Amino acid sequence: MIRFKRFTQLAALSALLLSFSPSSAADDIQDANKLFKRGQAAQALVKVDTILTSQPKDAQARFLKALILSEQGQTDEAVRILTALTEDYPALPEPYNNLAVLYASQGQYEKAKIMLEKALRTHPSYATAHENLGDIYAKMASQAYDRALQLDRSKALPATKLAMLKEMQAPATKIQLASANPPSTPVPAPAVTPVPVVPKPVVVAAVVPAGTPLVTAAVEPVIAKPAAARPVSTNSANASADDAVLKALNDWASAWSARNANKYLAMYAKEFKIPGNQTRSSWEKQRRERIAKPQPIVVIVSNAKVSMQDDSHASVNFIQSYRSGALKSTTRKTLDMIKNNGAWQILAERTGG
Repeated sequence: MIRFKRFTQLAALSALLLSFSPSSAADDIQDANKLFKRGQAAQALVKVDTILTSQPKDAQARFLKALILSEQGQTDEAVRILTALTEDYPALPEPYNNLAVLYASQGQYEKAKIMLEKALRTHPSYATAHENLGDIYAKMASQAYDRALQLDRSKALPATKLAMLKEMQAPATKIQLASANPPSTPVPAPAVTPVPVVPKPVVVAAVVPAGTPLVTAAVEPVIAKPAAARPVSTNSANASADDAVLKALNDWASAWSARNANKYLAMYAKEFKIPGNQTRSSWEKQRRERIAKPQPIVVIVSNAKVSMQDDSHASVNFIQSYRSGALKSTTRKTLDMIKNNGAWQILAERTGG
């Protein structure tokens, strides 16, 4: 039986932002949140239901209700509420994160991974989602090792620890409610860049419990404080391009971890600069042989920073954590990317700063 520590891995909680709730409901939500934090979940749920009777689309109230229900063991109803919340407010990362925690508690790791990837597409520097995604990759890798090495199925697998978020802190300006008008007086919040900087070390992917196949102790991935981040560009095209590059990066890492050689090699452009004096065919043969080895592979990328040169050229610098068999490494890497026929591909690959 896998146990999930849903609430003990939380980052320090800041004051609750109520930019997603009409001002008339702000005090009631604060009261409900205080009741919940004091362990009075039933009373908090009554107060939340009262808010939702008059304001059924209130994001904070719905988010808090899902959190309360999940703690009470009503997972299916919590999933239903959070799923609807992601449809109404697709720019919020927190509902995706909490959906991932609930899916993981049911053993649905692929669904959990998809939800965390969606959270990171909305906010690529979201630390909790990075931590949880690393834990999901480690769990999936543990199962892969179990299958590949044909271990005793009765042997207990390492416990997975995922962090459930208790508050929504995304800027109000990022919210778009489907087929509904936004609040007329949203409370402004500081914009958070999708590109992290490195002012202070904060461990992101090292929350994997001891005994799992992922080790990232060599280098500590870091996430920037929101206050130190540069403002998000007002040009939506730039933000969209950054997201597309990050998606390509995640697809590359996922294909590598899945040992899908065809998909992995398809991420490299025809113009890719082959290392050394190898030909493209010899390099691809070498990569296929390494990927095809029986040991499971785990590749996790974090702290990705995208730099756009023009509409079709970009570079992304990130921390790569790799594990296969006895080989473990954590390195900083840079990929030069080129956009070919609408898809971002790797043009060059460099290790180091």
